[in-house]
Amino acid sequence: MPRGDPEVPAGSMQVAVFTKAPIAGLAKTRLVPALGAQGAARLQRRFTLDALRVAQAAGLGPVTLWCAPDARQRFFRALGRSTGLACRDQPGGDLGQRMHQAFVLHCVHGPLLLIGTDCPPLQPRHLHQAAQALLAGDDAVFQPAEDGGYVLVGLRQPQAALFDGVAWSTSEVMAQTRQRAQARGLRWRELETLWDVDVPADLERWRRHRAVNA
Repeated sequence: MPRGDPEVPAGSMQVAVFTKAPIAGLAKTRLVPALGAQGAARLQRRFTLDALRVAQAAGLGPVTLWCAPDARQRFFRALGRSTGLACRDQPGGDLGQRMHQAFVLHCVHGPLLLIGTDCPPLQPRHLHQAAQALLAGDDAVFQPAEDGGYVLVGLRQPQAALFDGVAWSTSEVMAQTRQRAQARGLRWRELETLWDVDVPADLERWRRHRAVNA
């Protein structure tokens, strides 16, 4: 299993994974027309486990799972018991407010990379590249998504302005984030653009990806 490399010392970076519990009707609701509510929930479970494997395989430092609606859900409790993984409740507010609170909590201990669970092509090497950017002095790092959002954000310090008033779940997310970073005078880096799975049209691409990487 890949671990840290000389450019990214083990323990130099924290990783947070934002996810929803795999509950029918709560998780991956835009995929329900194609998969049904139970099928969408099963896919959410798989995506969460895959994202955690990527985060842990990167070997950068402690991994925390931020859970919605809360860490008391059966799936999260079982993960905590079986892996010893730290699980925390996602706070209230929109996505930007919730992510900001994660950075506020974690960045007192050092830089943080935050990922979701919807990006099958995200691999440990991407987390290493993001960590290298922060350790080299960038204030922020992003892994843009083809749909106009991003699948990874890393910060050295909390930056509330990056998340304030962003039109989440739209094609404007990355563009608005760039504007906010520029207005704040931040030094940021964008890594290669990846794709995620949000709507039924994305499922065939995911199936091909899974077949190639099985």
